[in-house]
Amino acid sequence: MLNYKHLHYFVSVAREGGIIRASERLHLAPQTLSGQISQFEERIGVALFNRTGRRMELTPAGKLALSYAEEIFQTGAELEDMLRHGGEERFVTFRVGIADVVPKFVAYRLLAPVLELPESVRLVCQEDRLERLLAEMAIHRLDMVLADRPMPPGTEIKGYSHPLGESGVAFMAAPALAGKLKDRFPASLEGESLLLPGKDSALHGSLPRWLDRQGVRMQIVGEFDDSALMKAFGEGGAGVFPAAIASLPDVVAHYRVEQVGATEDIRERFFLISPERRLSHPAARAVSEHAHAGLFSGAG
Repeated sequence: MLNYKHLHYFVSVAREGGIIRASERLHLAPQTLSGQISQFEERIGVALFNRTGRRMELTPAGKLALSYAEEIFQTGAELEDMLRHGGEERFVTFRVGIADVVPKFVAYRLLAPVLELPESVRLVCQEDRLERLLAEMAIHRLDMVLADRPMPPGTEIKGYSHPLGESGVAFMAAPALAGKLKDRFPASLEGESLLLPGKDSALHGSLPRWLDRQGVRMQIVGEFDDSALMKAFGEGGAGVFPAAIASLPDVVAHYRVEQVGATEDIRERFFLISPERRLSHPAARAVSEHAHAGLFSGAG
């Protein structure tokens, strides 16, 4: 049977990156902790760490073990919470990965119906690059992923892309700048500063290509993986930035910006990526149904 004390020690060392720091956190002597880790590896017959000086680097088996161990302890925490409340507040955990290029307001609108389901749902959101989120989904640490593109071609991870909808793109800027650029859009953008989503965003390439087709040259002054940070710079007057037309009411309400112009030639697309072809999780179905009936039903 698995020794959960050893498993706890293993997770601590993996997270801290070494015996010394982990032993301080666990209030154990380094020699004791090192011996416990060696016993654990001997018991399971697999090396979990490569030892490089004082550093403990995970082997491929160690990385896999860590992912399972963290899920085990997460499940244990949920069990403890359920038992503490006498089973009266049982809930279903719904873990969603959100690609960091997906606009925060779009993600919120898509996921809001999850909290309105008859079942008690605890929504756990994790934001990261799409490739890392798909890897998390592959080992069952995420139930679904929200992205602005489908599964990358050639990926070895099993998953299915479910289109949620698409939206045209608006160009936004602080009021003083927007006031000067609204006339003669898009020609008015010539020579202006552009805030561009990071390279993982589908807009990173499609937006400059659209500007090129219009014969407009803008100066890219910043690239942002975090869409909220890009909007904050735009609010501060650093330049013009793109926003999905479907999210404009939220963007205008939360940032002091105005629309310069818009185009339907550029489309922001959004996808629900799941490990299954047919959505069986009630929360995932709620996201899909709401997107088609609500958020994107009148967009573009």
